[in-house]
Amino acid sequence: MKAMVIDRYGKNVPLRLMERPTPLVGEHEVLVEIHAASINPVDFKIRDGIVRLLAKYEFPLTLGNDFSGTIIQVGSKVTKFSIGDEVYGRPRKTRIGTFAEMVAVHEDDIALKPGNLSFEEAASIPLVGLTTIQAFEMMGLKAGHKIFIPAGSGGVGTFAIQLAKEMGAFVATTVSEKGYDLVKSLGADVIVNYKKESFAEILKDYDAVFDTVGKDTLIKSFEILKPPGKIVSIAALPDAKFARKENLGLFRMILFSLVNLKTASLEKKYNVEYLYHFMKPSGKQLTFIKGLIEQGKIIPVIDRVYPFVDTQEALDYVETGRAKGKVIVRIK
Repeated sequence: MKAMVIDRYGKNVPLRLMERPTPLVGEHEVLVEIHAASINPVDFKIRDGIVRLLAKYEFPLTLGNDFSGTIIQVGSKVTKFSIGDEVYGRPRKTRIGTFAEMVAVHEDDIALKPGNLSFEEAASIPLVGLTTIQAFEMMGLKAGHKIFIPAGSGGVGTFAIQLAKEMGAFVATTVSEKGYDLVKSLGADVIVNYKKESFAEILKDYDAVFDTVGKDTLIKSFEILKPPGKIVSIAALPDAKFARKENLGLFRMILFSLVNLKTASLEKKYNVEYLYHFMKPSGKQLTFIKGLIEQGKIIPVIDRVYPFVDTQEALDYVETGRAKGKVIVRIK
């Protein structure tokens, strides 16, 4: 099969198209012929080596973290799916590699594709959908809460705004002028033009922040929360609490504690809680999302679709931060 791989870690390491063996299928796995995959920031974080402390990979490494496609083989103990099923999913971190013609994935990590979506649209959902649902669970988001979701016109932001509104939350976000109409159409209640205004001077007494940006945005987010508010970040570095929860060992727990001294001090200062999140695959949650999509409560937002041979160009475009919604690679 054809696959897009990297041969080493590094910020400017290019993707390379190569022939790879068809993945071996475990007894609880299915082999999926991939129709489309989406680009996510975690792809270039893996390429850059930022995720090395959370997952170990061998080279050449096929990148890609979510997909949609058709099942062409099932393992001997698979009970949930059959050959010919159209599915979408996010493989577990040890089985990534969806910038390829096929992927082997555990049956627990996939769900039937929403019937009203194309393969390209379906491929835009798994990683951002699971990330958002799990982050909202961590922060205990519920109806009536006020949540700040920065970068609302991005891949995660466009999904998160819709889900938060479906849950009955009040949503604030940041965008440039070009993203205003999009996030307004998705239901955002307060829209801050980050090029002209400071959200920290406008927003007050929020219950939660879903940090998709990190850096200064994360630091300033502490100022807008009311106790005992929560910040869940997918953009910053893991902290000691995450290392302890994931049993990553004493060394990484100490290391993550040292690099998060600033956020730890802000937690105490503002009497709020900071949590780092690295999403986990879940076919059950994807099935829930499927229901919302088929009911018209969440719609995919796609910026561009690239052919498989232009996966590098798609990755470069997402890395600019200018994409409005998701960027898709059409593989079949």
